[in-house]
Amino acid sequence: MTFADQLKQLPKISHLASISLLDAQAQIVAEIENKPGQAGSVAIYNHLGQIYGTITPAAANKGLELYAEHTENARLNPGKHPNIDRLLAIVAGTLGTLRIKHVFATHPE
Repeated sequence: MTFADQLKQLPKISHLASISLLDAQAQIVAEIENKPGQAGSVAIYNHLGQIYGTITPAAANKGLELYAEHTENARLNPGKHPNIDRLLAIVAGTLGTLRIKHVFATHPE
């Protein structure tokens, strides 16, 4: 299944402005905004958080599966896909488990 097909299967994320990823010391290591070019990553990380609670090596492996064809591209081009690179680092053991903090969208009344 392609990345686009995978995204269609995931929960909607319109209620999220972004997702913060926190390390073991509760320091933000990354912020993924819900905007074009990053919304797919927000959907994947949100889904992983819902299913696994944190981004563990098992969760990261599932994330790499969801990124589909982009995972191989990330392996061949380190730095091109930082949200995939992060999952690869967790699987490789060079980055620890990450906790997800949702930043909810606010709408003016």
